Amino acid sequence: MAISRDDLDNLNGAEVYDNAGSRVGTVGQIYLGPESGEPLWVTVRTGSMSFQESFVPLRGARLDAGRLTVAAGASRIREAPMVDTDGPLDHGDADRLAAHYDLADPAGDAMTRSEERLVTDVRREPVTKVRLRKHVVTEERQITVPVAREEVRLEEVPAGAPDVTDEDPTTLYEERPVVATERVPVERVRLGKQTVTGEETVSAPVRKERIEYEGPET
Repeated sequence: MAISRDDLDNLNGAEVYDNAGSRVGTVGQIYLGPESGEPLWVTVRTGSMSFQESFVPLRGARLDAGRLTVAAGASRIREAPMVDTDGPLDHGDADRLAAHYDLADPAGDAMTRSEERLVTDVRREPVTKVRLRKHVVTEERQITVPVAREEVRLEEVPAGAPDVTDEDPTTLYEERPVVATERVPVERVRLGKQTVTGEETVSAPVRKERIEYEGPET
């Protein structure tokens, strides 16, 4: 049976036990829903000092003969967010506590608004294959080669020297360039790859909730 306003007197100072039956502490303060007036939260003194209090939800709790058994475990109660106990519980603190205890609609008159957000990631995909091939390119090259040739030169001889007849011809020679090619290694080439980082802009539609009030004008 849900705890209601009729249980307020019995809640004050009640012994608090967790969902495993272990004693956690005693009830310090009781917090009511601002609209319904029903008890929604209690603080539990979990330490030896009176100011060490943790908020515990009453949803799923039961009260029997001064013993309050709550639906949360002792470790979760002790790890609850630190919330100021002076004054009413505001919506922000209620939302933090509700998230800690995995509750929805913590205050009874509050509503959680959600919206979608873009979550990006990257996927590595093969785009192309590359390989090394070589082919022959023919081009013209010019090179200057020194060559020599023999030329006829007139020489004077003494008058008493024997005559040279036509039967003793002189042969002239000249050098001519001879072109040949040879195959020699000039460099080694191998295939390597590197990662180039860039940026791309992506877009996608997202939805968000809006909260509107429906009721009489105040």
